[in-house]
Amino acid sequence: MLSLIWFILILGSIVAIHEFGHFIFAKMSNIYVYEFSIGMGKKIFGKKRKGGETEFCVRAIPLGGYVMIAGEDVEDKKIPKDRQMCNKSFWRRFLVLFAGPFNNFLFAFIILFISALIYGAVSMKPIIGNVINDYPAYEAGITSGDLLLSINGEKVISWDQGLVKLQTTKDEMVTFEIKKVNGDVITYKIKPMEVTDEEGNISYKFGISPQYKKEYGFGKSISYAFTRTISLFGSMFDTLKYLFTGKVGVSQLSGPVGIYSIIDKQAEEGLEAVLYLVAYLSINVGIINLLPFPAFDGGRILFLIIEKIFKRPVSKKVENIIHSIGFMLIIALLIYVTIMDIGRLF
Repeated sequence: MLSLIWFILILGSIVAIHEFGHFIFAKMSNIYVYEFSIGMGKKIFGKKRKGGETEFCVRAIPLGGYVMIAGEDVEDKKIPKDRQMCNKSFWRRFLVLFAGPFNNFLFAFIILFISALIYGAVSMKPIIGNVINDYPAYEAGITSGDLLLSINGEKVISWDQGLVKLQTTKDEMVTFEIKKVNGDVITYKIKPMEVTDEEGNISYKFGISPQYKKEYGFGKSISYAFTRTISLFGSMFDTLKYLFTGKVGVSQLSGPVGIYSIIDKQAEEGLEAVLYLVAYLSINVGIINLLPFPAFDGGRILFLIIEKIFKRPVSKKVENIIHSIGFMLIIALLIYVTIMDIGRLF
């Protein structure tokens, strides 16, 4: 029950922060906003401030949310033209669309800063901590305290990126560039060990883990929040790159059920782990929404840029059809990923 509460609170807060970005910039641009909703499906609560124009709603399904803005899809003859999004300048429309993802990034930064103030700032340098005996890294000569410089020629600036690169390797030789404690730079070619867990899942391990050194103080917390936010950006872009190149399969993605399972595990580890997960998910939501794919904020921004380049808007009918197709594809992917998540539970 506690995990379900965490699940609703975490996803609800990330969605609310995202939609508030769209909402506040629309209001700042004097655009009429019909509705601000958290959740999808049937409305279970709605409140409109006296004399206000926007209805604030909570809906039955605790996934997603939206801000309904005048003139975003079609022009509304009931609303004054100067209060409709379609009649605003390029930059005002761009900022309304970009504000949602930006809020997710800002939210992640604040959460990481608060976590560092309370629990300490973890060093982000990819220094190797524990090296497990009889695993490939140990046998190759990698030792605790070594600095990981690159993996397969790709520079590693933090453990977030390093772990993504390591977790996407399979039964293949991997090139590590390592700076030893004495300053020597050595290149290792290592093949990971195939490991099967109790549930029969196969993974590939090198036998190394990060060194986690904590520092305290306001300045260290600010520096950590900034560095970790940038690091999570890098790891997310690496994941997307591996997804498009096939190193990460669609079956490895997680939907609501998978996220619930992750939250359940993180909740057992304590509030620090939960706060990190909130920041991680918030950055993920922000980046995914900026992808130039129909129905995402990035897709709408793409149409806005096309309009700017060609000096005329794409037909609203055509744009809405494309966004509808994109939305159906997203729902289909969500259903597929959810089925895979459920299958992993049994």
